[in-house]
Amino acid sequence: MKSYLNDLLSSFGLGDNEAAFVALVIGLILLTSLLIHLLLHKVVLRFLSPAQSSSKRPWQATLFSHHLFKRVALTLQGVVVFVLAGMFFESGTALMELIETLTHLWIILFALLSLFALLDAVEEISRAASSSVKLPLRGIFQGLKLVATTVALIFAIAFLIGKSPLILFSGLGAMTAVVLLIFKDPILGLVAGIQLSANNMLAVGDWLEMPDYGADGDVIDISLTTVKVRNWDQTITSVPSYSLISDSFKNWRNIQVVGGRRIKRSILIDASSVHFATRAELERLADARLLTDYIQSKADELESKNRALGVDPDSSIDAQRLTNLGIFRAYLTAYLAANENINHDLTYMVRQLDPGPHGIPIEVYGFANQTSWVPYENIQSDIFDHVYAVVPVFGLRLHQAPGGHDFQALLNKSGGQQSTQTPEPGNTASSSTPD
Repeated sequence: MKSYLNDLLSSFGLGDNEAAFVALVIGLILLTSLLIHLLLHKVVLRFLSPAQSSSKRPWQATLFSHHLFKRVALTLQGVVVFVLAGMFFESGTALMELIETLTHLWIILFALLSLFALLDAVEEISRAASSSVKLPLRGIFQGLKLVATTVALIFAIAFLIGKSPLILFSGLGAMTAVVLLIFKDPILGLVAGIQLSANNMLAVGDWLEMPDYGADGDVIDISLTTVKVRNWDQTITSVPSYSLISDSFKNWRNIQVVGGRRIKRSILIDASSVHFATRAELERLADARLLTDYIQSKADELESKNRALGVDPDSSIDAQRLTNLGIFRAYLTAYLAANENINHDLTYMVRQLDPGPHGIPIEVYGFANQTSWVPYENIQSDIFDHVYAVVPVFGLRLHQAPGGHDFQALLNKSGGQQSTQTPEPGNTASSSTPD
């Protein structure tokens, strides 16, 4: 090819003109580069474009939106220019070294941008994929970008100063302590992101609770150094990524996986309202659909035991009898079992806690089958609305501290009693007159 160009120049009387040869070669390289550019960008990329392609796939549109193919095409153009220059110019000449340096920098730049576009496209595709697999790819990809940028800079500096990249890499080992100090947070964040991803500890969309950092809400972003949490009051909290490894946090994701969100709330029963159920109360409560079988079976069981012990079934000391509090617990248990808003595959029960100065705590424990905040709160409120309303039916009283209304009623009652005992004016000693 070189001899052909020399013969072409000789035909025009420029056979020994070095400047003419260089100008011809550069013009040829530029023309070839322009033709390749038009071929790649106007023909190949247009053919691959989602607008022209018959198979419209989301990933294809994503790759084009991040200009991946354009950057790859520009990288190939740099390779073509370098190869063409090597075909016409001798290695080691000043012009060849200049072209080699420029093309290598061009290739490094657009190869790095192509890698960035690929990583951004993969991240976007992963976000649009199935929500069952949510990996913190952004932090990992940011770490890869940081490493790729460092390597690209080393190669670029090596080409500019004309030294081997291995020399710079060997010198980088002596600067490890400085590099670790400067990039401490990115390195810790990268390691934390890998651990979070490998152990499936956290993903975008999870409900994260971390009181030490004031975080309580949905994870909206996991980057190289921080995790952004949108709290329930719509504020944004940024938590360092490495703190999720060094400190403890609560991830509520599993409530969506198992399909149940816990209800754990107790009411306080006035201890003085607890008593043995009378026959009339048992007959009245046995009419309730949820208590008919329980009262009948329990009454028969206790009657058999009392008969075997030979005690009076009406004895308040020796006999085993049903209490209104026990029947109330049995009713609430049956109520949870019949409630369609409770996940019956998970544990549910009604239990009695240690009594205290505020009464006897009766705790309702179970899992609502709706995990979203508003439906969950509605289910929990409906259950306890019913609990509060049904307590008096069992002859029980809720315990609560006396309020202003209670004191006012007490004052009105005591005031009324005092007024009835006040003597009439005519009977007072001060109203009598001396003779």
